[in-house]
Amino acid sequence: MSEFGERLTNLRESKGWSKTYVAKAIGLSSMQTYANYEYGRREPDFSTVNKLANLFNVSADYLLGRKTDSERTADLDDDDVIFTYQGKLLSDEDKALIKRLMNGKD
Repeated sequence: MSEFGERLTNLRESKGWSKTYVAKAIGLSSMQTYANYEYGRREPDFSTVNKLANLFNVSADYLLGRKTDSERTADLDDDDVIFTYQGKLLSDEDKALIKRLMNGKD
């Protein structure tokens, strides 16, 4: 099962809804079409993803498995990441201070 299918299944089951209910709620003529989304056998078009997101009150990004900003992490030693605070770039000295503070060395 795909991550998309797992998320659909979990959302539907958490609401206590049947596959038939969800299929009808988003305007599908066949419950099997919706079931195939959960099983990972088919992928919905953009319009259907939007309908599903609205029905479950989640973002399309969530359904598609995209990480939110709060789920993304970066390491202070990563030179490919730009760190800012209040719109100003952190200097190497700033990063070193943060590391010392995080390690309990002031």
